[in-house]
Amino acid sequence: MLKVTINENQRGLLYKSGRFSGILTPGSYFYLGAAEVELLPVDEYIRPSRCTLETLTSDPAASKSINILNVPDGCVALHYLDGSFRELLRAGNYAFFRVGAHRFKLIDISEPRIADEALRVVDKLPPDSYTEINVGEFERGRLCYDNRFVGLLEPGRYYFWNGAVRVSCETVDIRKRQYTVAGQELLTSDKISIRISFVFCATVTDPKRASEAADFVGQLYTAVQLAMRDYVGAHTLDEILAGREGLSEFAAGKLAKKAEELFVEVGDAGVRDIILPGEIRDIMNTVLTAEKRAQANVITRREEVASTRSLLNTAKLMDENKTLYRLKELEYLGKICEQVGSITLSGQGDILAQLAALIGSDKK
Repeated sequence: MLKVTINENQRGLLYKSGRFSGILTPGSYFYLGAAEVELLPVDEYIRPSRCTLETLTSDPAASKSINILNVPDGCVALHYLDGSFRELLRAGNYAFFRVGAHRFKLIDISEPRIADEALRVVDKLPPDSYTEINVGEFERGRLCYDNRFVGLLEPGRYYFWNGAVRVSCETVDIRKRQYTVAGQELLTSDKISIRISFVFCATVTDPKRASEAADFVGQLYTAVQLAMRDYVGAHTLDEILAGREGLSEFAAGKLAKKAEELFVEVGDAGVRDIILPGEIRDIMNTVLTAEKRAQANVITRREEVASTRSLLNTAKLMDENKTLYRLKELEYLGKICEQVGSITLSGQGDILAQLAALIGSDKK
């Protein structure tokens, strides 16, 4: 004898002699002979292990107790039970016991972007059913379906169904960025090898079109290098050192023209460093030292002449004016006294006259 108890949250599939015989509702059952019962939960879709869904749906009595759902290829379905999301159903046939309020939302995933109702439950979807794409604050995303551009994505988080359509996204940084073209060896018109480094700032103006150019940064580098090669090859070393701004303007002009073709805007640009060979640097340092020494000698001679002229003028004034001469004597006498610890005078008479006698003068 077979005794079976079916709870409220269950249904039973009755098999007699291996064949499906009916659906059992909650209660206790007793069977004699070759009878078997398969217990299934009522809140999940029916997955019988001993018969097929076709067997259940073809039985008139059983079909009244179940709901049938067909999810075609290229679609998925959101399953809700009593107002709460239960699961995602992929393409296939499903059957549910008529217990509770079942609701299904069929979605065509040939349009891969997840939106509206599905977006609200995306955190409950199986991870392998969708792809997440994140676009940063200073980025734009080039969205492609099957490698075909379909639009730009603004900063944010986006979700797309995994299906027949392959979704990809290339992000483009639209911030103003600085690039440095490392020093490269260039030959001047007077056959001197020098190294020049160049810096520039660039901003992508059209994220869609900019990505159409393969390695647009590399193309900007090449434009700068060629421009500097052309300019340096047409000028001598002295001209380049004296006209550094000319080199910067020439290279920046060539760069701006190339950037426009690549849908990039160039901002500040200019020569960063000019590096000379060791022997040329030593020669220039020697020349500079000699120039500075010559300038120092000129200044020294100029000051000596000015000092001599001042002394001559002072001497003429003192020669013409005895009072001025006397004041000058007293001034120097005061300076001498500052360096003398003590002075001893003997005899009577004018002290000032005796001091004057010490320096070989008579009181006038």
